Amino acid sequence: MCGRFTLHHSTEQVAERFAVQQVLFPLEARYNVAPAQAVPVVANSPTPGVRWMEAMKWGLVPFWAKDPEIGNRLINARAETIAEKPSYKQALKRRRCILPGDGFYEWKAESGGRVPHHIRRRDGELFGFAGLWEEWEAPDGSPLRTCAIITVPPNELMAPIHNRMPAILRAEDEAAWLDPELKDTDAILAMLQAYPSEAMEAYAVSRYVNAPQHDDETCLEAVERLNEQGSLF
Repeated sequence: MCGRFTLHHSTEQVAERFAVQQVLFPLEARYNVAPAQAVPVVANSPTPGVRWMEAMKWGLVPFWAKDPEIGNRLINARAETIAEKPSYKQALKRRRCILPGDGFYEWKAESGGRVPHHIRRRDGELFGFAGLWEEWEAPDGSPLRTCAIITVPPNELMAPIHNRMPAILRAEDEAAWLDPELKDTDAILAMLQAYPSEAMEAYAVSRYVNAPQHDDETCLEAVERLNEQGSLF
């Protein structure tokens, strides 16, 4: 799964990288973004040809849901099943989005407990998580926009850490992913691949990151650990 990520690039850097013409959600440096929080989402606006970045709640609430609490269980969508799942199949056709990020966390199960790792591009640059979004109407008529990050099987770097990873789009696929006119399911699903291992790096961080209220640069600090022979690595 993908349950935490980072985005500490500036609003201007994100807008330039993702060709955003309208910013509705100015950014602050984030080092521990968690579910149920407001996250930046890049999508095509109702104005033709305009791409915007706005805030949505992380945890997708389908338009047909009776209770918005369902979003707490829908932070991730598996690429293998999104075309059939009622919660996602309409959004896959009509409401695809990109969540900008510059890293994410995953927890590796070890004998001493789960060890958090930070995973990012080797060059430290921005990338885009493939996402879906929905708009749910509350009983009082107010809209709630929510989103989910799509996950795929892991690449070689991630496999020893976890059996899933977020789908990170290739830069050349981003425009097609956001194109509402693209409705060919096979073409859409073909864009959901594990990011190349050679372009990424992963390292252990402290359990400080376990607490969502911890949201500062300490979350990114690498920690030394003992390997199975008892020596540091």
